[in-house]
Formats: sequence, C-alpha cells, structure tokens
Amino acid sequence: MEEQTTVVRVFRDFHQISYGRVILIVVGAWLLIHLETRLGQWLSRRLGGKFRMMILPSVPVLRLLILIVALVLLVPLVIEPTRENFVAIMGASALALAFAVKDYVGSLIGGMAAIYERPYRPGDWVRIGDAYGEVQSVGLRAMRLVTPDDTVVIIPHLNYWTTRIYNANDGKRDLQCVAHFYLDPHHDGVRVRQKLHDVALTSPYLNLARPVVVVAEEEEWGTHYRIRAYPIDSRDQFQFVSDLTVRGKAALLAMGVTLGWRSTIVDKAPPGWEG
Repeated sequence: MEEQTTVVRVFRDFHQISYGRVILIVVGAWLLIHLETRLGQWLSRRLGGKFRMMILPSVPVLRLLILIVALVLLVPLVIEPTRENFVAIMGASALALAFAVKDYVGSLIGGMAAIYERPYRPGDWVRIGDAYGEVQSVGLRAMRLVTPDDTVVIIPHLNYWTTRIYNANDGKRDLQCVAHFYLDPHHDGVRVRQKLHDVALTSPYLNLARPVVVVAEEEEWGTHYRIRAYPIDSRDQFQFVSDLTVRGKAALLAMGVTLGWRSTIVDKAPPGWEG
C-alpha cells in the first residue's frame, strides 16, 4: 500500500492540473509537426537538387525536437516537481531506456567481436540474409554493404550472433566464380569439358595463378556443367561470369551441342522432351 501511495504522489492532484495548457501544448505540437512536414515537402518539391536532399533529412529531426520541447513543457504540469519525484522519473526513464537500447548495445558488442574476429572486412564480398555485396565499411554498430545494383545496405552487427555470414573472398583479392551450362544429355562429354576449359583459359578476366575446374553432373533432365574459376579482381566477378557464359554458349553451339532445358521439378519433364 505504501508503494502505491508513493506512485500516486508523483502526479499532481486533478484540480491542480491546468488542462487548458495541456491541451494547448498537445494541439500546438501536433499543428507544428503537421506544418513542418507539409512545409518540408513543399520546399523539397520547389527547390529540388541538393537542397531537396538537405531538407528531407531535416524533417524528422525537427519533428523530434518539437516532441521533446512539448514533453518538457508537459511534465511540470502533470508531475509534482520534487526531488523524490525527480529520482523516481529518472529511474523509470533509465529502465525504459535500457530496454529501448538493448539491441543497440548488442550491436556494439557484436561490432567489437567482429572487429576482433574479422568475419568480414572492407573489400570482402559477403552474403548476410538476403543481401549480397561488397563491404564498404565496418563501424562499431553496423557494417555498410553495397550490392551489385549499387544499393547501400546497413546491417547491424547484432546479426553477427544469429545469422550465417558467407564470405566469398575472406580478405583475398579474388574469389571463385561459377558459370552454369545445362545441356541435352546426347553429347561428347570429354569434348564439352575441354571446350569449356579452353573458354575459361581465354577469358581476359581470368587469374591464371588459380585453378580452372569444369564439373559435370548428370541430372534427370540432362547434364549440368559448371566452370569454376577465379577472376583477377573480385569486382570483376559479374563481367567474368558473363564472359564465360556468352562465349561458352557460343562455343557449345558451334560444336553442335543442344542446350538443354533445366527443369525446376526434376520428376516432371516438359512435353516432347526426349532426355
């Protein structure tokens, strides 16, 4: 009962609260936020260019400042400004803040672990979840990744504890690339493997210091070939795979090899398939 009485005494008596001022502050804050949002959108449309990129990020900052000022004005109207109440409010605020930033703290700890264990570093090509790209920078809270379509992805280090991290080059300059070919099973496998090997050796992107391997695997729908090779630079991986694919396809067609149909359901062949 004593604890309940203490909590109740934190707030002013109902007849002591100036409801008019409370309503005025709430309505005023709402109007300012609404006006600031509309004004920011209007200015960004009128000015455009670099000014638009400066105005739009400032809108949420101003909105936060309006909310903080409104909260500072409201608290003395509702809560009795005594030392005990101040301590109680600070304690409750600290507890709420601890719950709010627990993920942030987890990201900071994960960042320190990532900096020490180095599962990724700038220049690495990694896959985390559904994001794949080159690591641009590693901060204390998050890492910055740029995808092949030039999209920046910010990934908090909190994922370090729960998500698998696939590192394609692990600090090295090159990484293994794979070009796929799906062929009708009626062909000379030895000649096809040799031709694909030659295609890889004549690529201008190939790192000759690393091995070139052509892997063949028989499937129910046909034969699956893979060229596994390394480009000189990891940033050339997509040009390298494209070069292998285009020239490999042309070389196979010149040999008279029929390109196969890759079935997504291996137990169901397409109509007319004579594999």
